[in-house]
Parts: sequence; C-alpha cells; structure tokens
Amino acid sequence: MVTAAEEKKVASVEEEIEIAKEQTGPMAELLRDSAKPPVLEDVVEGPVIAVGRARVFVDLHPYGTGIIYGREYLSAREALKNVNIGDTITAKVVGTDNSEGYIELSLREARQALIWNEAEVAMQKKSAFELAITDANKGGLIINWNGIQGFLPASQLAPAHYPRVPDGDKDKIFVELKKMVGQKLEVQVITANPKEQKLIFSEKGAGSSERSSLVEKYHVGDVLQGIITGATEFGVFVKLEEGLEGLVHISEMDWALVENPKTRYKVGEQVSVKVIEIKEGKISLSIKALTDDPWKVAAAKYHKDQKVDAVVIKYNKHGALASIEEGVAGLVHVSEFGSEDDLRAKLELGKVYPFTITFFEPKDRRMTLKPTQ
Repeated sequence: MVTAAEEKKVASVEEEIEIAKEQTGPMAELLRDSAKPPVLEDVVEGPVIAVGRARVFVDLHPYGTGIIYGREYLSAREALKNVNIGDTITAKVVGTDNSEGYIELSLREARQALIWNEAEVAMQKKSAFELAITDANKGGLIINWNGIQGFLPASQLAPAHYPRVPDGDKDKIFVELKKMVGQKLEVQVITANPKEQKLIFSEKGAGSSERSSLVEKYHVGDVLQGIITGATEFGVFVKLEEGLEGLVHISEMDWALVENPKTRYKVGEQVSVKVIEIKEGKISLSIKALTDDPWKVAAAKYHKDQKVDAVVIKYNKHGALASIEEGVAGLVHVSEFGSEDDLRAKLELGKVYPFTITFFEPKDRRMTLKPTQ
C-alpha cells in the first residue's frame, strides 16, 4: 500500500517534471535538439525517479519522463514490486502523446523486444542451444525459447531424428514426432521475425563440430558400405558409422526414374555408396555413381532422326517420358497431340511404341521424341 509520504514525494516529482518542461534558454534547447527523441517501438533506458499508486516514473533525460501505468503496469506488476527509486530499467515506447505529457512505456514489450534482438543475434552467429521439445504437430515440433514459442519443422530435423515411417503416412509421422516431446535437441535459430512473431529452429546445423570430427576421415570419391536407416519421399538415409549418416537423394539412387524411394530399399539393408559431396559436416552419397552412365553407352548407339522403340514410363505436365533403354528416357511433348487427354489415350503407361528422336544430347542427358507415323 502506498503511504501518504510516498504520494507526497510523487506529487513533488511531478511538479519538478512540469517545471523542467517549461524551462527555456540555450541549454534547454541544446538538450532537446541534441538527439532524436524516442518514437514508438524504441527501447529506452533510464532511472526510476518516482513510484506511485499503480504507476512508475522513469527519467528519459533530455526528452522528458516516461510512465508505466494502466494495463502495462498490471502486466508487469510482479517485476515492478521490487523496483526502487534510482533503479535503472529498460522499457519500450508504446505511446508518445500522453495527455499529461508523459512518454508511455511497457516493460513487457521491452522484454519481448530484447528477446527478439537476442534471437536475431543468435541467428547471425549461428549459436547452438540445447532446448526441450514442448509439443508437436503434423508439421514439426514446438520449442519455447526465453518465453517465445518457436517451431522446428520436421524437414529441419537431423537425419538421426527424422521420423522413419515406411509408407510416409502423416498420421504415423505425427505419432513419431509426439514421442519426442520432453526430449532435448541441439538447435540453431534460422528465422527470427518479430513483426510476424516467427521463430524457426533447425537441428541440421547445430552440433556440426561434433559431426565434422567424424566426417574428417571421409573424402569425395570414397566408396563405402552402409546400412539403410530410413527412407523418405526425397531419398534414403545411410548409416556410415555410429553417429554419422549420409543422404542418397532420389536423383542419385538410379540412372533410371525412381518414383518412390521407400519401395526400393528396406531398413537394415546393406548398400554400397559413393561420397559425392562433403559440406558443413554433412555427407551426400550416390548409389548410381557406382554403375556406368547409360547415356555414355547410348551416345554411341543413337542419333537425331533415328527411329526407335520406347516404353512409356511416366506422364508429367509437359507430356510423357518414354525410355529407349534402362536409364535413357526422353520427353514426348503434349504438343505432338491434340490435348493431354489425347496423349494419354494414345500412349499408355508400360506399353512400347515406335518413335523418332527429334533431339539428342547425351552429355546433358536430354532427348525428345515424337510418335512415328
């Protein structure tokens, strides 16, 4: 409870504030003009000069006096209970047109602003944090950091923690993500946007120093034996040793078209792989690099305007893909037909048709075909 003496002191301070506002002369003008006065959203700092009933006054010399009151006082009352005159506090400007001439301040919003600033610095420095998973949804994991809710997308999980669900069922992936609630992960901030209240984490870059020490003994071109630990729509993960996995991207699985990596390999299966890239502590692998490029063989057998038989293997938005040999396919453009429906009616998947090669560039692995009349 505020005593009469405290109220008298507050009134005295308010009188001094009013007198200071009316001061004129070169020094007063110099103080007012020496720097840009605070505006909305600015974070300011100053000593407490008075504590009244549900309000705190802060000296923001030479611009005037700040006040924390009303809703802002109530939201920060626990923190303000122990504030004494002379204490320096940091607050955020939430109003500059107070009817009494004060600059309205918020401790709560200042705290938020400082935390977001810390997040932006952490993102720039690529700082790593060990944080607990508080919840999960079908897209990823929820993490609380300094009172701000952040999100770790499933795609940003390290290979060791990515949900290995054989059929890629989203509900099953969600079940696996829920199992991680309460677990601590080493993560980095990759997006910090205070305006959109968006804080995004990644596990992929965190702890890279430990992985880098494991990766050091490997080199591009190495042929290795590994164990399939999981498959996703974009490729398969291969364990090279304890604590180290590499990814075989879908484009590196076979020279031929791969529709679904999950049907190609089983978890626990042993495979031979070739290291094709080492970057930022991560290893990219290839399975197809261990076999001959079929386009090199095709270069000696085929040429433009040659008539060939090809099997239709896939439809896409441009037309259909037809393969003249395993791993060597070309586009049959929809413009060769009246419409997409016409193309699909005349070129059935899995069937062989006669074509003419209209473009052939084996170095770029490109070929186009048209139906032979």
